[in-house]
Formats: sequence, C-alpha cells, structure tokens
Amino acid sequence: MKRILSVLLLCIVILTGCSSNADELLFKNFTETLSGGDYAALYQLLSEESKQRITEEEFVTKYKSIYSGIKAAHFTFEMGEIDHKNDIIPFNLTMDTIAGTLKLKDFALPFVKENKELKILWSESLIFPTMKRGDKVRISTKTANRGSILDRNNEALATDGDLISVGIHPAVFEQENEAEKIAKISELLDISEETITKKLKANTNKEYFVPLVDLLPDAKALVILESLNLDGVIKQAKHGRIYKDSEAFGRLLGYIRPINEEELSKDTEGIYTAQSMIGKSGLEQVYETTLRGINGYEIYIEREGEKVDTLISKEPENGKDIHLSLDSNLQQIVYDSMKGQKGSSTAVDSTTGEVLALVSSPSYNSNWFTTYMTKSVQQQREAIGYEDEKNRFASLYSPGSTFKLITAATGLENGTLNPNEVKTINGSTWQPNRSWGNYNIHRINDQTSISLKEAIKYSDNIYFAMNALAMGSDALIQGANNFTIGSDLNIGYPIKESQISNSGSLTGDILLADTGYGQGEILVSTLNMALAYSSLANNGSIMSPHLVLSEDYQPTVLKDAIISEQNLSILQADFQAVVNDADGTGHLAKINGVQLAGKTGTAEIKSTQGQTGSENGWFVATDLGSSKLSVAMVVEDVQEGVGTLGVVKMVKEVFVNYLK
Repeated sequence: MKRILSVLLLCIVILTGCSSNADELLFKNFTETLSGGDYAALYQLLSEESKQRITEEEFVTKYKSIYSGIKAAHFTFEMGEIDHKNDIIPFNLTMDTIAGTLKLKDFALPFVKENKELKILWSESLIFPTMKRGDKVRISTKTANRGSILDRNNEALATDGDLISVGIHPAVFEQENEAEKIAKISELLDISEETITKKLKANTNKEYFVPLVDLLPDAKALVILESLNLDGVIKQAKHGRIYKDSEAFGRLLGYIRPINEEELSKDTEGIYTAQSMIGKSGLEQVYETTLRGINGYEIYIEREGEKVDTLISKEPENGKDIHLSLDSNLQQIVYDSMKGQKGSSTAVDSTTGEVLALVSSPSYNSNWFTTYMTKSVQQQREAIGYEDEKNRFASLYSPGSTFKLITAATGLENGTLNPNEVKTINGSTWQPNRSWGNYNIHRINDQTSISLKEAIKYSDNIYFAMNALAMGSDALIQGANNFTIGSDLNIGYPIKESQISNSGSLTGDILLADTGYGQGEILVSTLNMALAYSSLANNGSIMSPHLVLSEDYQPTVLKDAIISEQNLSILQADFQAVVNDADGTGHLAKINGVQLAGKTGTAEIKSTQGQTGSENGWFVATDLGSSKLSVAMVVEDVQEGVGTLGVVKMVKEVFVNYLK
C-alpha cells in the first residue's frame, strides 16, 4: 500500500511539474512575441475559440495599429503566481510610450489545453486590462507652444498664433459662377487659377474643406475677401508661426518648415513626429533645441464615443523664449536704407557691444514660408536669382580702406607712426624698391605732402602701405587682433571668423603693404568693422558683442584700452575730418549737431590675378557725441550701381532716422 501511494505521489509531482513548465513556456512565448512585435506568431498561440472571434489579419492589424500608434517599446513583464485552479497567469507590464513609461497591473492571461498544448484564451483585455471588445485606443496630442523670439523692447519678432486658412466648400462653391469666383480669388490672392482648380479636382468629397492659402490675421486680402461675399469661400483658424511682417528680419529670424525624413531619423530622443515643424534657417534653426516645444500626449480608451479610461497622460513642455539685443526700429531703418542692394550692415551700441541691427540685403519675409508665396513674390525672387537666401551679415568681405583705422591705431601705439610727420609722395603709384618687379601700390588722390590726417581724409593707400612696412607683420597682426580681426565673436549667432590672411601670417612685403590699406587677403564681417570703430566712441575699448541676451547678461569689455587716451584724441579728430571737412571722402555723411567719425572704403575684388574685377563699397561711422551707435555697411558691385558715395548716403540715412 505504501509503495502504491509513493508511486501516485511521484506521478502527481511529475504532472504538476510538467504543467508548470508548460505554463511558463506559454507565458514566455507570449511575452517574446508581443515585445518583439511578431503578432502573427502571437496569433498562433491563441485557442481555436479565440480564433473564431478574430481573424489573423484583424489581430495583427489591431496590435500594429495600437502599439505603433502609441510608440510602444522596451517591454518588461512581471509574472505573478499561476492560478492552476482557474488556468490564469497573472502579470504586470511596463512599456515606454509616446506619453512616457506606462505601468499596467492586473493583467490576466487565461489559457486552455488543446491537443496536448496550452493555448491562450484571448480578449482585448490582453491589450490593456480595462479594454473590452469594440473599444478603441486613442491618442490625444497636447500641442506645445514654440518659444518666441523677442527684441530688446519685448516686441515679438516670431511667435505662435492663429493664422487664417482660406479655402473652399466645394458643394456650395460649385453651385454657380464657379469660373468667375476662381478668377476673383486668383486675382485677390495672387495665385494662379490652375492652382485653385487642381486643388478642387484633387478633392474627393464635396463636403470637405479644401484649403487654398494661409493668411496673417491682419492681412488686407481678408477684408477684401469678406466684402466680395463669394458663396462657398470660407475661413478657418489655424495654429501657426507668425513673424514680424517685413523682409528686414527674414534672413536673421529664418523660418520653420515640416521636418524631413533625414531630420526625423536623427531624432534619437523621440521628440519629433512626422507632423513636426522644425527650424530650417536663421535663429529658428540655430536655436531649435531652445525654441522647440515638446508635445504632451494622452493615451486613453474610448468606448461608444466616450473616454472611459486614461492610461497615461503627459503634459506639454513649451519652448523657451529668446531675447535679442536687436532694435526692431533700427533694423527696419537699416534695411530700408540699403534699398535692396546686395550687401550687409551691422549696428552696435558702442558702450555695451549690444548688436542693434544685423542686416542682410536683399532678404525675404519669413511669413512667406509659413503662409504662402504669391506669384509676384515668386517671380521677384526668380528675377534676382534667389539672392535673398544668402546670409551676408554672416559673410566675410575685404574691408578696403576702412581697415586704415587699425593700421593707424597700431602704428601710433607702437610708435612707428608719427602723426605729425609729413611724407612726400609723388605720383599715383609706388613701390619701395625694384624687388617688387612690376607690382605697385596705387592711390586715387594726388597730394604730395601727406601727414596722418590727410592720409585718412583722402584715403591714401601709399601712405598706409609705407606704415605697414615700417611696423612689420607681427605688429600689424597683433594690432588687427586687438580690433577683433581673427577673434571668435560669439554673439549668439554663427558669424564667419575673420582673418588677416589665408595662412594667418603676412609673409612678404607685398602682402604686408597691401594689408596695411585693407586689401591683400584680409577678410572681415561688418560686425568686425562696427566694433572696430566703436572703440573711437568708447574710450579706446571694444565691448563684447551680444545679439542673444541671457537672463544674467551684463556688458563686458572684450578689448580693453587698445587705443591710449592721447592717440584716441588724434584718431577721433582725423576720422571726424573724413566727414566734417568738405574735401573728406565721407563728407556726404555730415549731419549738423552729430559728431560722426568714419571712413569710406572701396575693396577691389580681382577676378583673376592682376585683372580688375568687381568693387565693394564700404562706409563705417560712429557717433562720438552720444556713443549710441556704430554702423558698418558694405554694398557689393558698387561700380555698376550706387558707388561708394551711395553707401555713405545710406549710412547717413540710418543715423538721421535713428537719432531723431
């Protein structure tokens, strides 16, 4: 009897062990196929009864739709104690979703034995515990706001707001006078009739809203459109990006556009979706990670049109604002003064280094990229070869004679230049000796006796070439660096780094001499030159330039006392003579009651070695009286247009309109 009982007990233990192993194997297969996204294999684990309720195609589609929709990933399962009496395996599930980490408890995996195998009795509760047949899983997006870009007076230059989407209700629109209405809309919105017709033909449901264009809320076209009272033409509010409505700001602000596949593939954090808008140019692109908002999401179960269970909810994170030192009024004044000419201009506050204007001309209106581009605008951009896309304020130019401030200041500080010494220069060409071969320095003035004041006022190239040779390459390189040439000017926006030469050294007397009057291989930005001349209005020092201001921003000195007090007064007087004296090259900039010191410059851009090419015209001026403003402007190809004197007039216009 004891032997029989022992055998029975052993069989029970073996059978129980086999059952336990089968349970665990079933659970293992379930978790691996589910977490691996192999829903077809998961379907094969279902009982025949379950398969009668749902087909494999329906099953796979349901799981794919739900789990891909919520971006389910990184599954973790915790199996509870198996209920052998009721054939249920309890478990908990943790997964990452678009709304964060979702922790779900009280799952129950029921099973039955079929053909000596354990199979799952499946229901929707194995997707989510509270889910029933007929329920839907929904994802609600909680849209985050993108940070605004604000000027120094907290005026919004770029901000989120409501655009007006103008479109057509085909069922009403097509009832009568369709062709006439299309013609009127085409003329008013400056879009082709073909564009309107194509959008209408592409629509398959006449009750659907067919959007045509987006407009700014204060667009004049909206008022006119309402007065026309065209049947079937309707408006809808639409969340979008609104920019300062002027071309003066476009190249600086940039714009946002829909994210592309390449950008989306680089998003390892999962912040963006296929519907995201992302900075594509300008400040919008440079400060994308600061400005962008991170959307929040709610994942919930919907039953018969009603929300019955919120599974997880994540609040949106709005983007951060960016505060600029920019003066919007001055930015517009500078842009208008350039009248669409190709070039760049930068204005700084001499006493703080704050960038007050940063202009690339011609430019675009950022709203063109978030609303729409009219036919006229498209034609204009084509006509200028899309020159408005070039970022000229971040580019480098040969400074021409505006560099003579740096040569003069360096010579004075080193003691190699005596401001009272009069040099005798005969003729329009010069070379120190015959070792230069056929190469000569040229000048456009014809004075024979030249001191520093005359050399600055008449812009004598030979005088400054002589002084460059006298001070030597090391001194001139150091002097240029004192005036920010070759320095990394981190203003909060990437500006190309200026250079004294291609190699960083001035090898050979010809290159040294040419550099002394602003030719050679030296390249600068308008920011460099605005800062250089600001030293004349700031006691011989240059402040650290800033465009994007942090919360704890304080003005700091970048280059301290690079011009001594004695030499500063000499340079101030001489560069004022350029403007104040009737025979000064910058006399057209004279403004009664304003103490302007400045310098013209014409930089010759040779097309090939030894051949004359295009010319860029410069004028840099600083207000010594108020120290409010230092402006540098360069215009390309002046020999075919406004000339260097035209640039002088432009800068004068800036000072007149701003200081008044």
